[in-house]
Amino acid sequence: MKATQKLHALGQSLWLDHITRELLSSGTLSRYIEELAVTGLTSNPTIFDQAIQGGGAYDEAIRKKVLAGKSGEALFFELALEDLTRAADLFRPVFDASGGSDGWVSLEVSPLLADDSAATLKAAVELHARGQRPNLFIKIPGTAAGLRAIEEAIFAGVPVNVTLLFSREHYIAAAEAYMRGIERRIASGRDAKVASVASLFVSRWDVAVKDKVSAGFQNRLGIAIAMRTYKAYRDLLASPRWRKLAAAGAQPQRLLWASTGTKDPAASDVLYVEALAAPDTIDTIPEKTLLAFAEHGEAKNVLPVDEGYAEAVIAEFTREGVNDEALAADLQREGTAAFAKSWRNLISRIASKSEVLEKARPT
Repeated sequence: MKATQKLHALGQSLWLDHITRELLSSGTLSRYIEELAVTGLTSNPTIFDQAIQGGGAYDEAIRKKVLAGKSGEALFFELALEDLTRAADLFRPVFDASGGSDGWVSLEVSPLLADDSAATLKAAVELHARGQRPNLFIKIPGTAAGLRAIEEAIFAGVPVNVTLLFSREHYIAAAEAYMRGIERRIASGRDAKVASVASLFVSRWDVAVKDKVSAGFQNRLGIAIAMRTYKAYRDLLASPRWRKLAAAGAQPQRLLWASTGTKDPAASDVLYVEALAAPDTIDTIPEKTLLAFAEHGEAKNVLPVDEGYAEAVIAEFTREGVNDEALAADLQREGTAAFAKSWRNLISRIASKSEVLEKARPT
């Protein structure tokens, strides 16, 4: 049994943090599903920017859409939905077999809307309706404005992947937004089952402190923050508030590990995947990390629920001068800005390709 399959047997879902048209057309994604127990997929502006930049796989589709009068964000979302609906169909058997807890794909609203609750909600509702797939998550950032949109989206019945969470406190805020949306649905007589995941970014912690702490502290903080958050997740699922919602038919908002590719070349390339093996969670990992873990990773230790060790590690970093609360806020702001930059690059790249393809069109 491959290491990826062992994680699946443990109760952790592996989702691929990658998508390209070639991945779909070549049958590679189907092979990952069959052979590596991949049960879902995520995307973001950076992933699509790299996919469109990486070759000519999208050229014909872009050319046709330009001829149809499409441009900018409208053109991009058509491309993205074409890819993600194909992927969603591949994962549909997993979705059905799991009762809707697995087998999802994710599409992000424009990161430029991160501070606009109303516009984020409007975009989320429209994108989910356009996708016409029950296993399509809409990604909304866990910013202050995003949290308001998340509650409203859940109330409206839109499944949400809450992105850009960096701490236990960020996770709890996302979970409360989700639960408020479900509670409002129950109070209004609606179905309590609306899916959501909460995505905690891990490796960026270690990148952020790499040059601020001594060598013995490298690549430890992200895992400790994840362990602390996992404890909060398990506590929430055992709480009277959640048990009441579950009794009404609500589905748990699963905790998802994001940013689990190793950034430090001196560390194991499967560091975070091995460390974060935990039941009832999701690990969304880059393709390179997935293949490395399948080849030489080990699924041997289960992430403990007790946060004593995590708190001890975080206390060590505090003594080194790292303020985890302030850093979490910084990381969320930086992540939001980075996705906005990738979005602008993506739209600019599509515009450049459109112009080139239009000029090359026979007259």
